[in-house]
This record gives sequence, C-alpha cells and structure tokens, in this order.
Amino acid sequence: MGLLGNELAFARALTAQERESVMALGSRKHYAADAHLLTEGDRSSHVLIIIQGWVTVSVATDRGATRLILGLRGPGELLGEMAALDPHPRSATVRALGPTETQVISGDAFRRFLALHPRVSGLVIRQLTFRLRSADQERSALASLTVLQRLASRLTELSRAEPSGPYNPAVPGATRTGTVVQLAQDELAATIGATREAVAKALKLLRTQHVVRTGNRMVEILDPALLALLADGHQE
Repeated sequence: MGLLGNELAFARALTAQERESVMALGSRKHYAADAHLLTEGDRSSHVLIIIQGWVTVSVATDRGATRLILGLRGPGELLGEMAALDPHPRSATVRALGPTETQVISGDAFRRFLALHPRVSGLVIRQLTFRLRSADQERSALASLTVLQRLASRLTELSRAEPSGPYNPAVPGATRTGTVVQLAQDELAATIGATREAVAKALKLLRTQHVVRTGNRMVEILDPALLALLADGHQE
C-alpha cells in the first residue's frame, strides 16, 4: 500500500526553463479549505500544478457517500493529466486540505506543450504509470488484507514520511517520544477503504496492546516495530 508515493513531484523534475515555460501556459487560482479542485465524472480537461497547499485524491465506492482516498498531493504535483490526454470524464475528486494555490493550464495548451517537449511528455507518462501501479496495489490490499493490517500499514507509511518529502503528516510526539500521525479517524478510514467504526475498533485493539495512543485528530505511534509486524500479518 502507498498513499504518498516516492516519485519526484512533476514541477521539481523539470528544468528551470521547462518550469518557466509550463507555468507561463496558465494562471494562478486560489482554493479555500475543503474546496473541490477537480470533481470525479466532470468533463473538464484542464490540469493543475500545486504551488502551495495539500490535497486529497479520492474516488467513490459502492457504499454511497463513502470515498476511498488514493493519494495525498503537495507542492509541485501535477493533477488532472488523464482528462487532458483523453476525452473521458475525470476519474477522481481532488479536495483541498487547507488553503491551496495552483497554476491552472488548459488541456489544449498542455497537450501542445507535451507534443513539443518529449522529455516532459516522458515525465507525465512516468507519473501516470506510477499512479496506476499504486492504485492497483490499493485494490489488491482491499481484497486481501484485514482492516487491522491495512490500518497498521497506513500508519507505518505515514509515520515514516520524510520531513523533506512531498507530504509529512507525522510530527514528533508532544508528550512522548513516539511519532504522531495527524489525521482524524474518518480520514484514516477513507485512506484504507474502511468504515470509521471498523477503524475505531482496530485502534482500540492497538491501544490495548500499547501500540498506539489516540487523541483529537491524532494517532501516536508508541511501538513502531510491532505496528510493522501487524501490517505484515503477524498476530500478537
């Protein structure tokens, strides 16, 4: 399972000249927290490059209002490229976690730029391939892993996020030496395709084993080694 990925953000993989040329194709747009930058099923074709802020990428599930978060994206990330490259509707919804600033580029302008810049086109293809593989891994995990395994795996991934990486939801614990993952239970549930109730039950089990400590919008990792074992399917 992988929520963050380890690929270099699109804009950071460009040369200075390429970055300047790409940004010149569009205009700045600001979004408030919780705003939808892109909406699943929409027929628009523009792309976005995140300049500042963080967003979630999610898809609808067969449980009505429940959504599955496929990724967290930060500064430098390219969004919406699939709809720019083919005539199909948007495949996911992108929501701002907080105030977010982006560069908005029309699909036509972006396609013309890629046709003239094969190296940049290769970066987009690499990104698409990486994200498709990540989505396949998420689907496999949903089919084969328990809620406890998926939760343990997600917490382990987030707690290991590099401070200098594209997204770092983990911070040093304020009262202990553990790492704190700053996500609410419903947000954690959305990242592993489970209900909030199922995640609450799994967290209760982890608390009784002194693996984690929970609070308001936070999970503190007290025993990362045991958490990693549980993620691999080992029972305590």
